[in-house]
Amino acid sequence: MRLQEKNPQEIPAMLKFNVRTVLAVLHDAIAAALAWVFAYLLRFNFELPGEFAAEMWKTLVWVVPLQVVIFWRFNLYRGIWRYASTTDLRRIFLAVMMSAAVIPLLFWMLQLGLVIPRSVLVMDPLLLVLIMGGSRFIYRLWKEQGLYGGIKLYGEPVLIMGAGDAAVSLAKELSKSHEWRLVGFFDDEAGKHGRTLNGVRVLGALDSLPEWSQRLGVQQVIIAMPSSSHQQRKRAINLCNEANLKALTVPSFDDLLSGKVSVSQLRAIELDDLLGRDPVVLDDAGLHGLLSGRVVMVTGAGGSIGSEICRQIARFAPARLVLFEQGEFALYTIEQELKQSFPSLDFVCLVGDVRDADRVNEVMQLHKPEVLFHAAAYKHVPLMEQHNAWQAIRNNVLGTWTVARAAQRHGAGKFVMISTDKAVNPTNVMGASKRLAEMVCQALQPSGTTRFVMVRFGNVLGSTGSVIPKFRAQIAQGGPITVTHPEITRYFMSIPEAAQLVLQAGLMGQGGEIFVLDMGEPVKIVDLAKDLIRLTGFTEDEIRIEFTGLRPGEKLYEELLADSEHTLPTPHPKLRIAQARQADAEWLAKLLEWISATAMADDEVRAALAQWLPEYQQNPPAGNRP
Repeated sequence: MRLQEKNPQEIPAMLKFNVRTVLAVLHDAIAAALAWVFAYLLRFNFELPGEFAAEMWKTLVWVVPLQVVIFWRFNLYRGIWRYASTTDLRRIFLAVMMSAAVIPLLFWMLQLGLVIPRSVLVMDPLLLVLIMGGSRFIYRLWKEQGLYGGIKLYGEPVLIMGAGDAAVSLAKELSKSHEWRLVGFFDDEAGKHGRTLNGVRVLGALDSLPEWSQRLGVQQVIIAMPSSSHQQRKRAINLCNEANLKALTVPSFDDLLSGKVSVSQLRAIELDDLLGRDPVVLDDAGLHGLLSGRVVMVTGAGGSIGSEICRQIARFAPARLVLFEQGEFALYTIEQELKQSFPSLDFVCLVGDVRDADRVNEVMQLHKPEVLFHAAAYKHVPLMEQHNAWQAIRNNVLGTWTVARAAQRHGAGKFVMISTDKAVNPTNVMGASKRLAEMVCQALQPSGTTRFVMVRFGNVLGSTGSVIPKFRAQIAQGGPITVTHPEITRYFMSIPEAAQLVLQAGLMGQGGEIFVLDMGEPVKIVDLAKDLIRLTGFTEDEIRIEFTGLRPGEKLYEELLADSEHTLPTPHPKLRIAQARQADAEWLAKLLEWISATAMADDEVRAALAQWLPEYQQNPPAGNRP
């Protein structure tokens, strides 16, 4: 049998490993000898009689090899001393206790006629654990902190907000860094104030940050509170902003728990952190039942919401994921991402228009989706309000009916439609078209086995056409940032949160419900602009904010429920069910007859919408708050 040749680059590493192992074995052999000798010396108060000295040396030649063999069998030489931990100490303790039990048995079996004092047999393992364990931890301390112990005289001073497990882990990482020098912790738990963590003092509560940062001359703060609520973390961020400190944060608790990232992977504060929203808790078991091993289809799969729904669905291993999208480049982009992120996922990317009944039926007949998420829609309010009103109606209403009817025809079990808060008391064509689409699904519900579920939510941060990308581009150009009105207010959530709640609503829906997502507290757009300016490192003097006036169809305040609606609670804290006005088959037939008509001018569309939707208001009073 031919020996496998070693890569020349591997040989130095192997030699280094072997040398370290030999040194570790020699160290423990010397430790075993010293512990045995010191046990005898302590027994006789360092006045060792000659006959016992002779016995000590005779027994030493048996004790040391035996203990080294036991140490080897307990795998004491597989670890790295620099990372010695309590696990290594426990292994040392067990190995030493085993040798303490075997040594008397060995001498009894050899019958050498030697008399070993019982106190030596007791003191030897205690001394040996102390020498072996202590030397390893001293080595680790020396490697991590050098000759200055816990005192670092270099690096930029930094404070940590939080004094929990994540903060302690981060402090250990920072102690190895040449870039940072940790000078204090902050935590609201009074019992921790004045105590030290990893040699660094907890200076006080979070509110004392401005005072201590000035006293210590600190410009950098790290927020290490991943398990705290978003409201608590938002408060910490606001304290940093008020003190004009640059803030970083550790990854989220979910990412740390999943092992995706480590606590030392710091990142800049993002707008999601400022929303002050707690993470979504999903019914994973239920979603596995809904999605795993099933054919799932997503329309509008290349859009902001549609693509995120695809990512979330992919985690549940569907039998096949069908991506239906009109935009070629958007579909190509999500296709490339899914190939890289989910290499084992069976998915197909199909180009098509939701208004094209032949194409929609062809796709559903071929793939037989069991669950369908309908995210395809025109969503930009001002763009749909002028020159494109009829197209908004055709795409959002007729497109929804086309896909929904095909889903019924081909046996889909559940149809989840993505709606919007702008469908409530709509003041624009886009919102009105989405309310009509909701009513189309409600009218279809009694006529088949497909269960129709509608989900309303507000704006999502960073979505295509939202204010965030626009603000970022304006900041990159040096400003100004344009906001329509100083009082304009919107509900916001992150794209992943919205997609996760859509899946959860799809699971809970039994047919005909309109789910309303808990959007939290409304946010002023001007405050969002100010936060974004600060997060990008500028001031409001450097990047100005200009007010341009409300755009066509735009309201100052969005609503999640219409005046005539009320909601019912669900088992999920972030989902409620809206009890809205229903539509029937007769109403649907008349609507389809109207949509099938020839193209209409914008004014004609708005006039017709007022007939179909009594709650539709073309020109709401400025600043009318619900």
